[in-house]
Amino acid sequence: MRKITVFTNLTLDGVMQAPAAPDEDPRGGFEHGGWAAPYAAMQEAGDALAFDGALLFGRRTYEQFASFWPNQRDNPMAEMLTLAPKYVASTTLQEPLPWANSTLLSGDAAEAVAQLKEEPGPNFLIMGSGELVQSLMRRNLVDEYVLLFHPLVLGSGHRLFPDGGAFAELKLVDSKPTSKGCIVATYHPSS
Repeated sequence: MRKITVFTNLTLDGVMQAPAAPDEDPRGGFEHGGWAAPYAAMQEAGDALAFDGALLFGRRTYEQFASFWPNQRDNPMAEMLTLAPKYVASTTLQEPLPWANSTLLSGDAAEAVAQLKEEPGPNFLIMGSGELVQSLMRRNLVDEYVLLFHPLVLGSGHRLFPDGGAFAELKLVDSKPTSKGCIVATYHPSS
C-alpha cells in the first residue's frame, strides 16, 4: 500500500493559510500572508522532505504551484516537481491540466485517493492543500505528518486541524529544531 505524507508549515495556533507570500491567499480578509518566508524552515527540513514519489494537491494549491514552479529555471526543486506525477482533487478544473504530468481526480477526492493508495506505485506527498488533507484525515488515509511549526501565533486564518475536524491521535517519531526557531516534527497516527 502506498504511503501518504502531509508536509506543511504551521503556526503555533495551527494556521496554515498563505505561508509563502503576502498575496498568496487573502480569503476571509487574511492579512498575514508570507508569515513563513523569514524562517526558511523548508530549506532546513532536510531528510524530512526526501521525496521521489507522486504529489497530491487540492485545486487552490495546485494552481499556485503550477503558476510558479514551471517558471523557476535555476531551482532544482522546480524540475523535481515538474517531473513528479501530480494528482489533483478538484470539482472545478478540467483536463488537460496545464502542468506536465498532472492528472485530475474525478468524483469524491477521498475515495479517489483511497483507490490510488491501493494501486502499486510511488508514495504520495501533500504540501498545503488543507481541505484535501482534512478529507483524507476523516477517512484515516494519512500515514505521516511532517509539520514545520513556526514560532508565531496569528490568531486568525485557516487551520490544518479546525474545530469540529477529524479526531487524530498522533505519535511523535522525530523532531529537530531549525536555526531560526522552528521545529520540524514528524508524527505517525497511533492507531
